[in-house]
Amino acid sequence: MGERVVVGMSGGVDSALAAALLVERGYDVLGVYMRNWTADLPGFTCPWATDLADAERVAVGLGIDLEVWDYEAEYKREVVDHLVDCYQHGITPNPDVICNEKIKFGLFAERALSRGADYIATGHYARTVPGTQVVPGTEVVPGTNRVPGTDRVPGTSGTTGRLLRAADEHKDQTYFLWRVPGTVLSRTLFPIGDIPDKGTVREMARERGIEVAGKKDSTGICFIGDIGIRQFLLSQLDSQPGDIIDHETGERIGRHDGAFLYTVGQRRGLGIGGGPVRYVVRTDTKAGIVYVTSDRECPLLWMRELHLRDTHWIAGHAPRPGHYEIRTRHTRALVGAMVEHGQGATAHLVLDRREPAIAPGQSVVVYDGLECLGGGILERC
Repeated sequence: MGERVVVGMSGGVDSALAAALLVERGYDVLGVYMRNWTADLPGFTCPWATDLADAERVAVGLGIDLEVWDYEAEYKREVVDHLVDCYQHGITPNPDVICNEKIKFGLFAERALSRGADYIATGHYARTVPGTQVVPGTEVVPGTNRVPGTDRVPGTSGTTGRLLRAADEHKDQTYFLWRVPGTVLSRTLFPIGDIPDKGTVREMARERGIEVAGKKDSTGICFIGDIGIRQFLLSQLDSQPGDIIDHETGERIGRHDGAFLYTVGQRRGLGIGGGPVRYVVRTDTKAGIVYVTSDRECPLLWMRELHLRDTHWIAGHAPRPGHYEIRTRHTRALVGAMVEHGQGATAHLVLDRREPAIAPGQSVVVYDGLECLGGGILERC
């Protein structure tokens, strides 16, 4: 086809296979490794040099050029500082959501398209179609991102692109992509989005001689690696010890190193010896108090009504009020909900059934069948 595609290559198998498939389909492919900010902490070895070397080997094998685009300063400002500020105020954010919005489908996309690219591409597990209403049961032609019965591809119709869940529901990453504008999605390709499972991805990579076919998946928050969010936050924020209080009785039952280290529903790492299992139901970062309960049926551990702020809708406008499905965590099952819009960028949701509570600051994503419509940030239950 000869159309220019700039593909983000992380050094992993997903983006490597994405690049390989684009080459096979006749695109003019440029690989880009995005250098983002990483923590400089004792015991933490940043894998970026290894990842870059892997991406370079893949690019050489595919016969494409690879460039390194440095977004360290922007990533630190937009993603890391935002995360630290949220935790300091008792809010639990999704850094991958912000990274996708601000960096991968923000700065990276802008730079690629400004340099004449027809499309950008990544190894995300998701699918796009151009401005076509998608209903349950609709399929995408494998390997093409085309709508059945047409020859349209994202970016050629002049319409806003739409986001669909991946064929692999277990790996689907649309939960992290809900803040990406439809105008960017109309010029985005997700080459592995229609592959049924990760095992097939690895097998397809092996068949093509891609060296990273067996590389272990990265887990956790990318810029802190294996050290964990607790150690990272303690390196960024002053420790402020306080009391752990029983929500029902008001009794002080323990001490903590900082209320910002805890989130709703947490039961591990409380440091309360003996007695029943307890769960965090609320944190007060100003007063330095963590409230817990041993009652699994405590109303604060469950939710039926949600109030969202900072909503974003991929199509550029809110969907009609009505019944949809929502996801409150990446791996949590979809649940039905009535969605009504409030003043400004707000929404009110009533779930079909109660669900385990999530912390303020978490993403709540709205779906209509296969299509991801957008979502919002949980303000309160």
